[in-house]
Amino acid sequence: MKLNVHEWGRGETNALFLHGFTGSARSFDHLEPLLGDVLSARCVELPGHGHTPPASWDETVEAIGALIDRRAVLIGYSQGARIALAVAARFPERVERLVLESCAAGLRRRHDRVLRRRADEDLAQTINAHGVDAFVSHWEGLPMFEGLRSLPEREQQALRSRRVSHTADGLASALRLLGQGAQPDLFPQLQGLRVPTLLLSGTEDVKYTRLARQLAAELPMGWRVSFSGVGHAPHLECPAAYAAEVRSFLAPRWLAEPQGLAP
Repeated sequence: MKLNVHEWGRGETNALFLHGFTGSARSFDHLEPLLGDVLSARCVELPGHGHTPPASWDETVEAIGALIDRRAVLIGYSQGARIALAVAARFPERVERLVLESCAAGLRRRHDRVLRRRADEDLAQTINAHGVDAFVSHWEGLPMFEGLRSLPEREQQALRSRRVSHTADGLASALRLLGQGAQPDLFPQLQGLRVPTLLLSGTEDVKYTRLARQLAAELPMGWRVSFSGVGHAPHLECPAAYAAEVRSFLAPRWLAEPQGLAP
């Protein structure tokens, strides 16, 4: 499977960015002025988004792993963070470090995964029935995106433009094939994953801050930072602070001096 990739940056560190649901390969362009000097970034267009055809969870993980031709820092947001964690678990030798923003490691109980698949299927059918514009209006109104509604109007319009650029069939497939109901439980693999991992969340996103705390407790080399007053998307809501934490995490002596990060 061929994944579309958008590139930016001139830094020495090879990085692969994975966007969230309804995002695109251009979702991280605003970070280039903040990180382009330290990263050579490739931003992946995930299956079901843009021109990338649908793919199963395993096919997606394999395809992203195949993109890493030399060890890379893997940076993911929300759906992209869940996939990034799965890629690192399957190909730990290819991942130098992980940055996971608003990440979930999966649902532990089979019953919960079945219920989530049903909910994802219901939402997918809604997208097919009512179209992308109506769905995006619903999606943007969810409480976890409250912080995005305070962005400047120009940035909100650019974000909506990216979201509505997808097809209904594509987004529906991304829910069915890459949603949390389709994701396997990755918790059993966390304690064996010895990849330095930075876990990012916003304090206003109580659910994902709690999940970040759980991940940090399981990962042998996991560190956690929560941005005060920020919701589900710190890379959009507080990009300068987000970039500062990523830069600190990538610093050559970071592992020897991790105390600079918030516990």
